[in-house]
Amino acid sequence: MSAITSVIGFPRIGENRELKKSIEAYWKGNGSIEDMRAMARSLREKHWKLQKDAGVDLIPSNDFSYYDQMLDTAILLNVVPKRYRDLGLGPEDTLFAIGRGYQGPQGDVTAQPMKKWFTTNYHYLVPEIDAETDIRLVGTKPFDEFAEAKQLGIVTKPVVIGPYTFLKLARGPQAAELELTDAIVEATAAAYAQIVERFNGQGAEWIQFDEPYLVLDKDDGDLDLLRRLYAPVLAARASGGAKVLVQTYFGHIADTLATLVDLGFDGIGLDLVEGRDENLAALQATPIPDSVSIFAGVINGRNIWRNDYAQSLGLVDAVHQVARNVVVSTSDSLLHVPFTTANETKLGADVLRHFAFAVEKLGELVDVASLADATDDSRKASDVLAANQALFDGTRVQPDEKVTARIAALTEADYTRQPARAERQKTQRAELGLPLLPTTTIGSFPQTREVRQYRARLRKGEIDQKTYDDFIAGKIDECIKHQEQIGLDVLVHGEFERNDMVEYFGQNLNGFLFTQNAWVQSYGTRCVKPPIVWGDVSRARPITVRWSSYAQSRTNHVVKGMLTGPVTILNWSWPREDVSHELQTTQLALAIRDEVLDLEAAGIRVIQIDEAALREKLPVRRSDWYSKYLDWAIPAFRLVHSGVKPDTQIHTHMCYSEFNDIIRSIDNMDADVISFEASRSDLTVLDAIHDAHFETEAGPGVYDIHSPRIPSVDEIVDKIHAILAKMDVNKVWVNPDCGLKTRGDEETWPSLENLVAATKKVREELGK
Repeated sequence: MSAITSVIGFPRIGENRELKKSIEAYWKGNGSIEDMRAMARSLREKHWKLQKDAGVDLIPSNDFSYYDQMLDTAILLNVVPKRYRDLGLGPEDTLFAIGRGYQGPQGDVTAQPMKKWFTTNYHYLVPEIDAETDIRLVGTKPFDEFAEAKQLGIVTKPVVIGPYTFLKLARGPQAAELELTDAIVEATAAAYAQIVERFNGQGAEWIQFDEPYLVLDKDDGDLDLLRRLYAPVLAARASGGAKVLVQTYFGHIADTLATLVDLGFDGIGLDLVEGRDENLAALQATPIPDSVSIFAGVINGRNIWRNDYAQSLGLVDAVHQVARNVVVSTSDSLLHVPFTTANETKLGADVLRHFAFAVEKLGELVDVASLADATDDSRKASDVLAANQALFDGTRVQPDEKVTARIAALTEADYTRQPARAERQKTQRAELGLPLLPTTTIGSFPQTREVRQYRARLRKGEIDQKTYDDFIAGKIDECIKHQEQIGLDVLVHGEFERNDMVEYFGQNLNGFLFTQNAWVQSYGTRCVKPPIVWGDVSRARPITVRWSSYAQSRTNHVVKGMLTGPVTILNWSWPREDVSHELQTTQLALAIRDEVLDLEAAGIRVIQIDEAALREKLPVRRSDWYSKYLDWAIPAFRLVHSGVKPDTQIHTHMCYSEFNDIIRSIDNMDADVISFEASRSDLTVLDAIHDAHFETEAGPGVYDIHSPRIPSVDEIVDKIHAILAKMDVNKVWVNPDCGLKTRGDEETWPSLENLVAATKKVREELGK
């Protein structure tokens, strides 16, 4: 009999993005709410049965969501601000209003702030707790889904975001820091105790509380807060037979494990991929009672490469040395990987055998559990292990000697741009001749259905390259003309030729592979299809020069060249596991450097190198920020642009992350201008910019493009005034908070017209 297996969470968007399509059809009026609910039920049933058939013992429920699990938890606990309740919408429509804003007959509200889920590209909705919030258990979603699975003959392991993580990620109004009063803590603990009692009454055997915030550094009082929250929760077990699992992931809990043991949890989930060494050391230093099960997270939920069974078995064995009861688990939710490799028909068997998506990881989980219990003379087990180890014999790829030599030749001078930024900025102001508060966009314009259809027709051979190129040229002409008409100062070409800001670059780089259907949820219904870093990376051909040059030839305005930076390309790809992230990023930096220099040679005077994901992979522990990440990530960006002339203006862009704590490192990237996502987080980055004496010119976003709302002129004027209260007017740019690819023309152009009108109004107030 093999060891018990557990899955932390499973992808919910569907094998073919069925949930995304159903929800978006409902939003557009092409489907009913009943259709959407039926699709959700069918997906839950399919996913539960799939895991059961794979042999998984502890199958999660309540890992499903129409939008986001943190948002679901807030609604469950009655943490819904009054402005959304006052809309008088139904439950799903209220959820969508919180997630994406609402502008219609019931009112006009912006969406709640959205941030990255720890070190992933998944976004969560930030709960808002104010003086009127009455925290209590009001929702039924987790219990309904547990009952739904039970009717199918599957007793699931219900999953709920834990109280510690929920409160730590919550904020007050206008993104203010939340004061955790006794009343808030006690009400939250009581609500979670009720959750345990309800599941006990339903016959749950295990209840999983996700506490990824435990892998972060602890402030004074954090462990006391943990005890206060969980003492009533664990006491509630007396009402039935359910066991309580505290599940951590994305790092280690070496400073918390002893406390969790003392509290009396029945199970403790550890990430033995990202927090391996520290978690193992903590296990060895902490006596584990026989009553406690250690959930050993050895199947990587963050990457798509096949599991190395020998390594995983070694980890399971190491845990067995100190704990009697060991459950073999995923390292985190499989939400962060694609659904299955079965739909990839073009990569070939020799390539696909190296990959495991969510479905394949279920098989790996069961394999490792079986191998952990297999006897030495088990021929089947030996064959399985031998076949697996053949994947790691070092022959998959051979190093590119030219790339290796180029990296070896780098010197300190290659990472330093001359002259100093302050002198460059004076030169650029004179050369570019831009007005005070220059207006621009982040880069992309709406990828309409027509654009996608033309790309698909070219791919299928229904049109030739010239027909497609003529279409793209026409779209650029329209975009340039429209930007001129509304009065933007620095234009963009719109990126109509690009399928994705990472995949498009990968298709023009050596060393990348691409999937057909490996979609992963990013936020709400937004999905991305990351490319795969297969081998050493170099530029195969010029990537952006043609269309950037064409756009510049169609106008007398300045047109920005648009590039994706090396850190973001790596962070939004599936990276290799056989070489370091630092090496892969340096290879990418050299490839993008070649593109920057070619753009400059072609006469492009402003070049934006997006590093939207720089903050995303910052280690969760501050002690690791520099030694394990920033010490090579920041220089990689400098390597990209250090060779350009003083009068070439380098921009970058970042979005949906906490910038405040690394603001000086961002300044050290030595860009000339940076645009930030800021509107959805109520411009909280401004205090950090002010306090750090930020030298880079900056454009904090003045409206949220991830909402279908059209901001008014007065709304944007107020945002600009808030920015000017904290920044030197000579260093301020005015722009949306992100690219416009996912919006429609009917929202994009009125919003930009209001942005330009608001900027002109503020200039007039300033007498400029």
